[in-house]
Amino acid sequence: MNRSYLGVKNGRLSGCPQTPNCVSTQTNQTDKKMSPLDFAKDLETTKQLVKEVLNQMERTTVVTESENYLHCIVRTKWIKFKDDVEFYFDEDTRTVHFRSASRVGYSDFGVNKKRMKEFTEHYESMKGD
Repeated sequence: MNRSYLGVKNGRLSGCPQTPNCVSTQTNQTDKKMSPLDFAKDLETTKQLVKEVLNQMERTTVVTESENYLHCIVRTKWIKFKDDVEFYFDEDTRTVHFRSASRVGYSDFGVNKKRMKEFTEHYESMKGD
């Protein structure tokens, strides 16, 4: 696999590597696949809600923001490794795609999947219907 990139290319976030330290809504790897999030009304409302949830997460910093993209760095609790968490706001499908991946190492002991499950639960509870 090619070296991963940050950002969105042709409507897609970077793929997950073969190592088990990544999850994404756009991967074809079953063990790393998660469901995208539905928009909460419009793009701006959805993006604001995502940022509110991120602001409540410890050791998380938004480093890049554009109209349809957010990139955050999350420092791991114990060793302070940096993980990249990205969000792509797809206005055509009204969904939020995300990818959470460790920068180094092989296994993350399920940290990225746990992080994004918790993020999804918090987002959905704040979004309501």
